[in-house]
Amino acid sequence: MNVKRMKKIIVRIAFYLLLVVIGMYTVFPFYWAIVSSLKTGSALFEVEYWISQPYWQNYVSVFQEQPFGRNILNSLFVAVSTVALSLVLALAAAYAIGRIQFRGRMLLLFVILGVSMFPQIAVLSGMFELINSLGLYNNLLALSFSYLIFTLPFTVWVLTTFMRELPKELEEAAIVDGATPFTIVTQVFLPLMGPALVTTGLLAFIAAWNEFLFALTFTLSSEMRTVPVAIALTSGASAHELPWGNIMAASVIVTVPLIILVLVFQRRIVSGLTAGAVKG
Repeated sequence: MNVKRMKKIIVRIAFYLLLVVIGMYTVFPFYWAIVSSLKTGSALFEVEYWISQPYWQNYVSVFQEQPFGRNILNSLFVAVSTVALSLVLALAAAYAIGRIQFRGRMLLLFVILGVSMFPQIAVLSGMFELINSLGLYNNLLALSFSYLIFTLPFTVWVLTTFMRELPKELEEAAIVDGATPFTIVTQVFLPLMGPALVTTGLLAFIAAWNEFLFALTFTLSSEMRTVPVAIALTSGASAHELPWGNIMAASVIVTVPLIILVLVFQRRIVSGLTAGAVKG
């Protein structure tokens, strides 16, 4: 076996070892959350990598001791409505910025992207005054509208990049046939933008599902809380008790749907993220 072939084998082995290390690093926290969710009492503080007698009562207690089912529905409503609003507005903005020539469009695009760079705490007081003046405090619609601050810039940027790469001949043919801009967007471009829409929609869904600061500030009652706030405010039987078993169980419950979504749409996510990266 020559030296060159030996180097290739060593590089390949090192590459696979690196993949194993990265996989364990990313998967182990979730695995440990599952293990911890199946423990109770002092067993939570014992290092045990496999549960011989799982304690399933933590999953039952999550729903019995608080309106966690309602909290999941709240998060689902907020995430879905945020995605719908983001995609509709971003699709219109992407067509205007990506296909229509006007002065200052690149500046506008960078301004939109720059909005997402502000930390949430910097705009929290202004958003609170706006939400309160609109009478939406302790309302799920307040979260749907406020989440557009960080989901809309990203969706506009990705969809604009994808929109620019669509063949100009399609638009010209539609215009010759008398199509309006609305028809061009909805009937010509929209069917071709599946990967980009899935990618941006899923990432916006995850961002809205996991958001904590706005949800904590703009909601008050337990019936209006989303799952991150509900998990953070989970309390034990006394003020000095922190129910780690219930917290881990709740975390597993709300994480599994996101993992399933990513696994189902992983190919579309990759194709959407790489769309427009290479021309020609």
